[in-house]
Amino acid sequence: MTRSNARKRHVTAKQKTAAQTAQPKRFVWLSLALIASVVALGLVYFRSSFAGQSEAKKVAYEVVNSYPHDSQAFLQGLVWHDGGFYESTGQYGRSTLRRVEFPSGTVVKSKPLPSNIFGEGLALVGNKLYQLTWQEKKAFVYDKDSFELLQEFSYPMEGWGLAYDGKQLILSDGSSDLIYFDPQTFKEVRRLHVTMNGAPVPNLNELEFIAGEIWANIWHKDWIVRIDPASGRVNSYLDLQDLLSPAERRNPEAVLNGIAYDAQTKRLFVSGKLWPKIFELRLK
Repeated sequence: MTRSNARKRHVTAKQKTAAQTAQPKRFVWLSLALIASVVALGLVYFRSSFAGQSEAKKVAYEVVNSYPHDSQAFLQGLVWHDGGFYESTGQYGRSTLRRVEFPSGTVVKSKPLPSNIFGEGLALVGNKLYQLTWQEKKAFVYDKDSFELLQEFSYPMEGWGLAYDGKQLILSDGSSDLIYFDPQTFKEVRRLHVTMNGAPVPNLNELEFIAGEIWANIWHKDWIVRIDPASGRVNSYLDLQDLLSPAERRNPEAVLNGIAYDAQTKRLFVSGKLWPKIFELRLK
């Protein structure tokens, strides 16, 4: 073999080795470029998905009046109807269904629940009251006048808050989801995931359906959030942390937990667990 031929083979081998070495590097760069493109497309999709969504607004309010309320009532559900309130109260051995006179706060009718039942949310559907239980996974249906037990339903999650939108019952279970039920069968219809400024809102508690919105207490936050039932987004909220004075809040569990609405006069009422007052509010 001549020296020139050997040199040519040596050069060709080096070129081949360099080409082989370059192929993995090229693959890595192509892979990185592809990943970067996917991430960029994801960011574009994320931004477009949330484009036009304004941040939830804090709503100002004023206290119109306050009314006496049983400070021993561990309030779990509050409903306005026919000039007064229906209430569901909780705690084992102390849970009740009540009719409360307005504005005196006098309990005019009360039905105790069994001692192993923890009462929760309450909603009025026609002439029937639906009352949830906490971990017993039972819903009781009563005649609104006599408090006679008419039906009993079961459901697979904890029961916290309850509201009625005119067609379906809406249940909260302490998560960031709201569950819709058929009031005739108590079968689940759909779920609504609730977000505020793009983040989930956990601990949704007592509920009320007001003028096309779902209003919800947040457990241990003393906020009421106003939820769009189509998207689950919180459009606005009320911060009620200063509503009840520290002197009147003698228990760490004495948190905001009660929303009622008089649709005829457009009056908004709120109260809480172990609160000595029900407040009438007006939004500014």
